[in-house]
Amino acid sequence: MTTRTSSAEWKGTLKEGAGTMKLASGAYEGPYTFASRFESGKGTNPEELIGAAHAGCYSMFLSALLSGAGFIPTHIATTATVHLTEGPTISLIELNTVAEVPGVSEETFQEKAAEAKAKCPVSKVLSGAEIKLTAKLVK
Repeated sequence: MTTRTSSAEWKGTLKEGAGTMKLASGAYEGPYTFASRFESGKGTNPEELIGAAHAGCYSMFLSALLSGAGFIPTHIATTATVHLTEGPTISLIELNTVAEVPGVSEETFQEKAAEAKAKCPVSKVLSGAEIKLTAKLVK
């Protein structure tokens, strides 16, 4: 299949240092610091990027499952809230998705939403954290 590359550079100590993270595709490059990771400072952090990756992967996988079952999604929007706790450890990821899928029953939608949570590649790699899902079907 495919191989993707991202990189990061860090200069200085943990608290006073700073770094940049970038995607090889050029789609993103940005700063990160102790404050942006553990406080509310400007910049990004690994957890935020993990959340974006998880939300994107989950949405695509749910679309594939629904389409494969004959239901074409009009819209799927997912947010992933990544909780960094003492350790530090990513202990919890909350996936919240809202989807518009003409013709699908609530039961089928919930089955496919749960299957996507279990089987999307990013969920699999993050399985050391608890992953909670809230899935809402809108008409």
